[in-house]
Amino acid sequence: MSKSAGLLRSGMVVGSMTMLSRVLGLVRDVTIAALFGAGGGADAFFIAFRIPNFLRRLFAEGAFNQAFVPVLSEYATTRSREETRSLLNATAGSLGLVLLAITVVAIVAAPWLVWVFAPGFKDDGHGKLAMTADMLRLTFPYLMLISLTAFSGSILNSWNRFAVPAFTPVLLNISMIGAAFLLSPHLSVPIMALAWGVLIAGIAQLMFQVPFLLRLGLLPVPKPDFRHPGVRRVLRLMGPALFGVSVSQINLLLDTVLASLLAAGSVSWLYYSDRLVELPLGVFGIAIATVILPALSRQHASRDPEHFSKMLDWGLRAVLLIGLPATLALLLLAEPLLIALFHYGAMTDHDVVMAARSLRAYSLGLLAFMLIKVLAPGFYARQDTKTPVKIGVVAMIANMVFNLALIMPLAHAGLALATAMSAYLNAFLLGRGLTRRGVLNFQPGWGRFALQLAAGCAVMTAVLLWATPDWAQWLDWSAPIRVAAIVALVVLGCGVYLALLALMGVRVHHFRLNG
Repeated sequence: MSKSAGLLRSGMVVGSMTMLSRVLGLVRDVTIAALFGAGGGADAFFIAFRIPNFLRRLFAEGAFNQAFVPVLSEYATTRSREETRSLLNATAGSLGLVLLAITVVAIVAAPWLVWVFAPGFKDDGHGKLAMTADMLRLTFPYLMLISLTAFSGSILNSWNRFAVPAFTPVLLNISMIGAAFLLSPHLSVPIMALAWGVLIAGIAQLMFQVPFLLRLGLLPVPKPDFRHPGVRRVLRLMGPALFGVSVSQINLLLDTVLASLLAAGSVSWLYYSDRLVELPLGVFGIAIATVILPALSRQHASRDPEHFSKMLDWGLRAVLLIGLPATLALLLLAEPLLIALFHYGAMTDHDVVMAARSLRAYSLGLLAFMLIKVLAPGFYARQDTKTPVKIGVVAMIANMVFNLALIMPLAHAGLALATAMSAYLNAFLLGRGLTRRGVLNFQPGWGRFALQLAAGCAVMTAVLLWATPDWAQWLDWSAPIRVAAIVALVVLGCGVYLALLALMGVRVHHFRLNG
């Protein structure tokens, strides 16, 4: 099997596992919307969950992963197994010690953390700040647990065991759904059950990885050693990487901070719309990024710049193939999607209208979010973290400017649109940097590929516009009819798009490279 064929198969494995997780994630969010709506309690939980989740994506899956995987790949490729195990043990011990200290401080300082991340809660007269702080004390240990889980997943990914780390997030969704139904009726503040569900999930996700690491003989024995050469290299790479691939997460957090100052429900509207954008981003964008980073790192360690460039080109084509139609579908089906998935119980018609506005704004940036997932590893695999940090700072400053310009006329939707705009700036600067260095060289066939995508997307758009009933009609339908209708539209859109691409000559083997 060729290298790229293996890469494609690994991407499909990660994508299928991630699809399962995302589907359950939608079930989880449907449950939250039905039981708790988009009011003050839901806002409080989303902040308490977003703080450790943001730090997880920033440190564990962002800076740490992008710094650790290239170093681990180099050790695995050029060093002995004993040296590799020494790196794993020292990294596990050092990471665990730092995370434990951060967790203890955060639990003690929970009210102040909430005030920093959601300053609008301070003047709330319904005890939202205190409720959020109580939830944060339960959810923050999730950062330590899931960061160690991500560390374990990085090891498995580097040994081409992609399915286990990709399946692990399923446990979070199962835990939160179970807590919402089984635990919330027994609590004086029912929504606190979600915070307990997050904590339980963190423990389950970490323990789930252990047997697979044991089977490979790679279960680390934590031995803190900040002087270990490999750990020091990871730390040097981590500093700049904090502002690299995680810029989109920082921008989303800024949205949350400003949304806490807007009308009640704004945080929830942004959350529900972001969750729908995360579905294609997680299934395809993150799946491609997951398999491409260790692959690029191995090519760099093996001094194979030609295949390195071809892998980046492959990643860009794969992103466009999925990202363009997904963006159009979210734009066209915003209200129907929200109604079919979330408009039950405590979720109101007004909530649907407001969430649809931010969903359309976020969806405009979906393609940029996915491009960043491919372009940023092009730097990190080469252990270049300085360039992405410069680009990240520019994008973050631009996001702040866009936020201030758009928040007044568009409220919460302006925050989402600002995030999308800054993401495109980030992706453009990353791509330009790679091409100027000669790292990314576009392969032949882009003109024909662009025409094929344009035709497929145009026909799909026309069909969906023709087949989709006015969204107001969806409000009168029962849940089974809503779900059946949205599934039918998604299948119709995908079928038309793929059929036209096939008629125009696009084949699976076009995404396999020689050698």
